[in-house]
Amino acid sequence: MKGKDSAADLLNKCMYTVGMGSNDYINNYLSNSYNTSHMYTPEQYATVLIQQYSQQLKKLYEYGARKIALLGIAPIGCTPGNIAVHGTNGSLCVNFINDAVELFNFKLISLVDELNKDLHDAKFIYVNIYGIALFPTKAYRLVNSPPCCEVGANMNTTFECVRDGKSCKLFKFLHLFWDAIHPSETSNIVTGARSYHALFPTDTYPIDIYHLVRL
Repeated sequence: MKGKDSAADLLNKCMYTVGMGSNDYINNYLSNSYNTSHMYTPEQYATVLIQQYSQQLKKLYEYGARKIALLGIAPIGCTPGNIAVHGTNGSLCVNFINDAVELFNFKLISLVDELNKDLHDAKFIYVNIYGIALFPTKAYRLVNSPPCCEVGANMNTTFECVRDGKSCKLFKFLHLFWDAIHPSETSNIVTGARSYHALFPTDTYPIDIYHLVRL
């Protein structure tokens, strides 16, 4: 059995990826089951989430984590489920949802700078999942493609696959989403590749995962 110091040393050498926030919007702020959206403006809610997020990241740092990649929230206003529930008013996606998510992401970038400045030897980076999902613009062509799995007749009530439903065995690369809310393998492959090796300078900040692991 390794002792506490040995465990801390191992944790110090690892690289961590952390993604939080999506469910706070999908299952809380945007849900009729909670009154959160009446309690907070999008700006206020993003601030509250970032404050709580910061506390969790500092706790992870105390346990020995030093190299941490923070995943921004994807453009969840482009998911088939949210489009079905809220409508797009002629746009490709639900703009008010994506606008709220971008507020969170902007604050997360600022948090990266703050943590790198305040925590000794900390190396936090930001992965721009939002930007990777939408650019280059070829991705827009698939935004309104149906989910890969069979969700059911009414995506307003369920975002998940139905039992014994059909799935996209052929041409699955044409689907950005597995069900009405979760990204498909195609989406995750692109996101993973550009998180590791940034295709554009905006994909990650201040460096990509490839360079993070080599620090």
